[in-house]
Amino acid sequence: MTEQAAAAQEFPPTLREVMLRGRWIGVLLLCLVVAGVFAWLGQWQLARAIDTDPPPPGATEQVRPLADLIEPGQYLPEPLGGQKVTTSGEWVAEDFIVISSRFNEGEEGYWVTGQLRVADRTAIAVALGWAPTREQADAAADALARQDASEVELTGRLIDDEGVELPPADDVFALTRMSPAALLGQWHDVEQLDVYRPYLASLTAPSGLVDIDSPAPEEKSPINWLNIFYAAEWAIFAGFAFYLWYRLAKDAWEREVEDFEDTHA
Repeated sequence: MTEQAAAAQEFPPTLREVMLRGRWIGVLLLCLVVAGVFAWLGQWQLARAIDTDPPPPGATEQVRPLADLIEPGQYLPEPLGGQKVTTSGEWVAEDFIVISSRFNEGEEGYWVTGQLRVADRTAIAVALGWAPTREQADAAADALARQDASEVELTGRLIDDEGVELPPADDVFALTRMSPAALLGQWHDVEQLDVYRPYLASLTAPSGLVDIDSPAPEEKSPINWLNIFYAAEWAIFAGFAFYLWYRLAKDAWEREVEDFEDTHA
């Protein structure tokens, strides 16, 4: 036995010597790959957290043509929620439908809605106005159904579909949410009809109804703090990959030291 080998037996390996072994260098390289993936995910989240091109203040209050913003069947992009738009078309006389559980400045009541044909075989659901009682809402809907079928100009806010809710058991046709998808099931002449996913809340109510309270949407911060939190999480995961490598190597070293001490006890 050489003097160097004998000296090696007299002392346990150091932590540095264990970490420099081929096995643990291979584990370190694997951790580098994992940490790199985590770092890329964190950078991706961070890029999504900051809107580099936010809409200018008051953009939703500038009236824009409906056809320039969205196509039938498309989902409403978040920046366009509450956007003022203008459009024109003809009402379908049979499709003025009343929706309950509508609040106007804190008071519960009803909306009168209609199907507006903005182009050939293309329609958008419109909330025309609010009424405090069902009787007033029904009377306004009947009056609208009897009016002349002439083209109308309409300005309102573009609002996302509220989703479908199961109707009460005693009235399967009752509606409590403003959902174009639900209204479509009660509209007439809908074969091969293109329908906008969002609906339009008219800014001016017809006779017999009250204007719908639809204030401008709140200005949103260009920073998405939830995405920043996710980016920080990925950074922590990347750091944990290196800690895991260190902890495993140290555990292996401590076991070797214990075995050495037991052998030389």
